[in-house]
Amino acid sequence: MRRFLTTLMILLVVLVSGLTALVVMVDPNDFRSYMVKQVEQRSGYQLKLNGPLRWHVWPQLSILSGRMSLTAPGASQPLVSADNMRLDVDLLPLISHRLQVSQVMLKGAVIQLTPQSEERRPADAPVAPGSTRAPGDETRGWSFDIGRLEVADSLLVFQHGDDEQVAVRGINLQMEQDEHHRGQLSFSGRINRDQRDLTLSMDASLDASDYPENLSANFTRLEYQLQGADLPQQGISGQGSFKALWREPEKRLSLNDFSMTANDSTLRGALSVVLSEQPVWKLDLASDNLNLDALMVRASADGTPVTNQQGQSRVRPRPVIASSGDEPQYSLLHAFSGEIDLKLAGLRWRGLNFSDVASHMVNNGGVLNIDKLEGRLGNGKISLPGSVDVRSDEALVNFRPQVENIEMAPLLTAFDYPLAVSGQLSMSGEFSGSQLDAEAFRHNWQGKASIDMRNARLQGMNFQQLVQQAVTRENNDVSAQQEYETATVMNQFHSSASLDKGILTLEKMAGSSQVLALEGSGTLDLAKELCDALFNVRVIDGWGGDSALVETLKQTPIPLRIYGPWSQLNYNLQVDRGLRNHLRDEAKQRLKEWAERNKESRKGQDLQKLLKDM
Repeated sequence: MRRFLTTLMILLVVLVSGLTALVVMVDPNDFRSYMVKQVEQRSGYQLKLNGPLRWHVWPQLSILSGRMSLTAPGASQPLVSADNMRLDVDLLPLISHRLQVSQVMLKGAVIQLTPQSEERRPADAPVAPGSTRAPGDETRGWSFDIGRLEVADSLLVFQHGDDEQVAVRGINLQMEQDEHHRGQLSFSGRINRDQRDLTLSMDASLDASDYPENLSANFTRLEYQLQGADLPQQGISGQGSFKALWREPEKRLSLNDFSMTANDSTLRGALSVVLSEQPVWKLDLASDNLNLDALMVRASADGTPVTNQQGQSRVRPRPVIASSGDEPQYSLLHAFSGEIDLKLAGLRWRGLNFSDVASHMVNNGGVLNIDKLEGRLGNGKISLPGSVDVRSDEALVNFRPQVENIEMAPLLTAFDYPLAVSGQLSMSGEFSGSQLDAEAFRHNWQGKASIDMRNARLQGMNFQQLVQQAVTRENNDVSAQQEYETATVMNQFHSSASLDKGILTLEKMAGSSQVLALEGSGTLDLAKELCDALFNVRVIDGWGGDSALVETLKQTPIPLRIYGPWSQLNYNLQVDRGLRNHLRDEAKQRLKEWAERNKESRKGQDLQKLLKDM
């Protein structure tokens, strides 16, 4: 044992002595000009190393430098700059007079991907040969090989053209590659922009063996959290994975096996984009559950924060100065063309739970054609094909809704209307406007529709009760039932509707139930939530008493005007007028019949003349 320990100590002393001798005998500054030349010859970039280079022995043999920068040819700003750089080198290649760098580490680096850091070559510059490697590099005696890159606590500044700069802070990056240019990537960073903060981290495997023709990556882990202004209070967070492929000849980026979560929502599928002068997108996505209420917030009409049922604010609004009010609406549609296919097993929006949602949309230079947008809501169906045309200064939004047996009450709740009407709605129509939101629909949209309702209920007012109580107060010869519902119930209801800047006009209204029938017309002010409608109501059941008078009442339309705010409707009932008109019309009809039977007589002729003058 003593001999073994002695041998081990001798080997350790020799190793330490050899390493110390190597560090003392080899000056790392001898590599300065070599590294600068190699970088310039292989890439054309200019490497600057400020300050002396020095050795760092433990725990890894490394070369430390002061401030460094890497600048593209003709660029006014460096692509990469850092206060400190560490080069981990392999020991054995140093013994054979080779510099092999196993890892480059930058701490506190600033990476600028901006127009100022891009390569700029003079217009009259000569064309470089296909290979940038200088002759004789293979026999120079030194080689420069990097297998691992680490960037810690750094900043990335990205800017495309004249767009606003995007800063990615707190970057921690580890990238490792083998001799076949296949590697592993680990990244984390934070982006703060427009009062929002995005934290992002990911792990991926890269394959650059066929670069620049092809570059592929398999992102096995992607985690993110987005918080800030105009977002739900809890923010948006999730994780995902996908496979990415870049094909240089077609300038195409494809994401396959795409899977992502966002709060309680899921999304999967594939997407691709061709980065031409006008990008061309293709998306084919599906979801088992997409909860837009947990991902988006709705601004109230007066701009105050939207609150939940407990009165707590669900969104922190951005300062007015941070919003781009001068940006034309839907201007993004000008910037790309593409095709979108969506299939959603479940969709929650404005408190409405849709199922079996399917959509197909095509955008072509500012014209978005929504060929298919349909789904189920409860036991009903809804289809909203349409288009959005933004080629002119003012957008033109057009929809052709087809609705079958949709419950009215949830719809009214979703769009913040009082629950004045309920029932199953069926509708077919066409509407157009300039903005795609509920508030604009209330004020500026136009269109026409045919409306049918089953089991309709007008809450808070019973037409049968109003008529019968008014009649029985004036006439003791008839009686009426004593118990009534608090609503007017119609088994069937039909009307033609037209919308013009917030005024919904209902014409040819006709409804019926077991106890009453009505006809009429009226208007609804969607913005002010006002109503003014005139009905002719016939109560056909629930009477008792004088049979002759009851039959007259069943045949007599009673004028009934409903007006005022939706939440507190008023009425004006003209029972006497209705009865007088009915008796007058009946007497007039009987006189016409008598005059027709006696048209040859003098009295008959005089009566016909009198009736014409009436």
